[in-house]
Amino acid sequence: MPPSPLSVCFYRSRSGREPVREWLKHELSLGARQCIGADIKTTQEGWPLGMPLVRKLDAQLWEIRSHVPEGIARVLFTLAGADMVLLHGFIKKSDRTPRDELERAKQRRNEVHA
Repeated sequence: MPPSPLSVCFYRSRSGREPVREWLKHELSLGARQCIGADIKTTQEGWPLGMPLVRKLDAQLWEIRSHVPEGIARVLFTLAGADMVLLHGFIKKSDRTPRDELERAKQRRNEVHA
């Protein structure tokens, strides 16, 4: 019997904001949202996955790598039980994941696992 797919949910700040949902809705084109959504669904249904789609960044922290019209999108997530919690999203502009983007995701991961 194949494993059950993960549930996907958005990280929610103490103030009630959902930064990944806001980023997807307000900063990306429809084509980018569709591509990222398909990659999230592939990850959700096929977990665990590795490169080239998913890469582990840190303890309990992974990134989904999507090529979109705006560039190279990254959605960073953690697992909480059977939930895939989308922590942070951004368009990557350099070879390395920017430190501030990684730190923001780590802070949110720590909140989820507190």
